[in-house]
Amino acid sequence: MAPGSKKKKKGVKGSPVDKLTDDILTDIISRVPYKSTCCCKCVSTRWRDLFSHPDHHKKMPQSIAGFFYEGYNRDRFPKKTRYFTNVSGKGDPLVDPSLSFLPRYDSLHILDCCNGLLLCRCWKPTDPKTLDYVVCNRATEKWVIVPAIDWSSKVEVARLGFETAVSSHFHVFEFIDQVVWGIDESELRDCGGRIEVVATYSSKAGVWTHQMVEEYVDFAVLMHSKGVFFNGIMHLGAYDEVVVTFDVEGNLLWFIRTPLPPCVDECPVNDVFLSQRQLYFTIQGSASSNHSSDLLVCVLEDYSSAKWTLKHTVSILQLFRTNDSGYDYNVISFHPERDMIFIVCGDENTLMSYEMDFRKRRFLRPLGQDCQLEYLSIYAKTPFIPYVPLFTESLADGP
Repeated sequence: MAPGSKKKKKGVKGSPVDKLTDDILTDIISRVPYKSTCCCKCVSTRWRDLFSHPDHHKKMPQSIAGFFYEGYNRDRFPKKTRYFTNVSGKGDPLVDPSLSFLPRYDSLHILDCCNGLLLCRCWKPTDPKTLDYVVCNRATEKWVIVPAIDWSSKVEVARLGFETAVSSHFHVFEFIDQVVWGIDESELRDCGGRIEVVATYSSKAGVWTHQMVEEYVDFAVLMHSKGVFFNGIMHLGAYDEVVVTFDVEGNLLWFIRTPLPPCVDECPVNDVFLSQRQLYFTIQGSASSNHSSDLLVCVLEDYSSAKWTLKHTVSILQLFRTNDSGYDYNVISFHPERDMIFIVCGDENTLMSYEMDFRKRRFLRPLGQDCQLEYLSIYAKTPFIPYVPLFTESLADGP
């Protein structure tokens, strides 16, 4: 080295991310899927501490907390009761199912939950025939009243669309059948319960709009079919082995044929589920099917061709330790970020989980015989509504 020269220090150029404040970094991470945030914890000590800090933890994407459901017992008062059970099956409920922060109504029913927001149908005490829709965030106790329209009190199927990473605004969908719409009895179609009109409410516009279903299109939706809102599209399981899809303006987009026809008459419509940004469909086999007494799990690989791929098969014997092909069970949900399904089974309506990758089942807790609909029929299923908390200020408008 020449006399008088100075040795240059070899610097390390810092990452642009290092210049972000904790609040900005938290806001960015809060917009990615829950599974990805689990990987973020391993990036650095700073990121790990960010997740554990109480001021930031609640802003991060959350995993599934549990399920809302209703019970009915004619010998109890009130006969109907709403419950919440933790996904772990242990401990006191993490969520108060009463939603006591909402205005007082004569009765309240949770119809749907979408990315942390609940859609409730609330009957007014002043007039038992009038109602409000209320969209609320249980975690932040924020709520918005959506004014009902003329036919809302008679509509059986209403669902919620909301994607927190896209917008703070939400959409309410009403599926209005031909009788409710007022079609003359002499002009009713043979398709019982045919959907005549799809009405949608946008929280951004603050108004309802409606779209007539084309005359040559016949479909009906079961009252408790689960709604899946994904990429701005509402998906619903319908009769005749199809999933129907709609945009946020209520336009019917296309029919997606389900992978196989129902195998038993007692289960005419199965639900479609969302997990890891893919659509799933389950089929409960029977002794008369090619997959005797199996539960089949299929994933939609291609929208345009409605191509479903069989992802997993498990026998009733493996799941429940019985060979009874008529064993009573119902797939109620998929884990949003894992290859896991949730099932309610048996006389005591036991909640259980099943991990497909490891073929591992786990009985979580019996929910009891009261966990059933008031009216039991082969077409009725007790609705279990999965709940994922959302701690960010998500509602565009509110009190």
